[in-house]
Amino acid sequence: TYMDALYENAFGNYLDLLTEITYTPTMGNYLTYRGSRRADANTGRLPDENYAREILQLFTIGLIELNMDGTPVLVGAETVETYDNDDIVNLSRVFTGLDFDRTINPEWQMWTIRMAHFANRHSPESKDFLDVFIPENTDGPTSVRLALEGIFAHDNVPPFFARQLIQRFTMSSPPPAYVQRVATAFATG
Repeated sequence: TYMDALYENAFGNYLDLLTEITYTPTMGNYLTYRGSRRADANTGRLPDENYAREILQLFTIGLIELNMDGTPVLVGAETVETYDNDDIVNLSRVFTGLDFDRTINPEWQMWTIRMAHFANRHSPESKDFLDVFIPENTDGPTSVRLALEGIFAHDNVPPFFARQLIQRFTMSSPPPAYVQRVATAFATG
């Protein structure tokens, strides 16, 4: 299902690809959020933070703020971090309640496994990260949609993604003007 999601969405909208990848069992297992449950103060259980961290660090905004040309934003001589641990803790609540759901695919007449939401496992708490606020008692599917839309709208996504794309497909050390052209094309759709 992971490869199918890549195949079906590779040349489409990046937000659609992020959404599909979020619901694949492979990613849920690999980044350990499959089966993540709401916090429980009695047992000390906390939501799994793996996917929350990796979706920001590796897939969307990276670790430091970037100018549109991919160069670091500097305050004085220091780079600016894109997120902090509070962002991760809050974002991890979004990905609670996701687990395997077996359904019969009517097109193929066979079982398929996809991630689905289980309301009794999803965190009812509000979620506040980056510039995204998801109110208390928002259901799981809506929480994921709002979170991914908010992350996708972050100013760092175009230059971060453009630089990664260029490095993987054309050159390892792209000049800023090249990154800016690709980032601008990404941002304008």
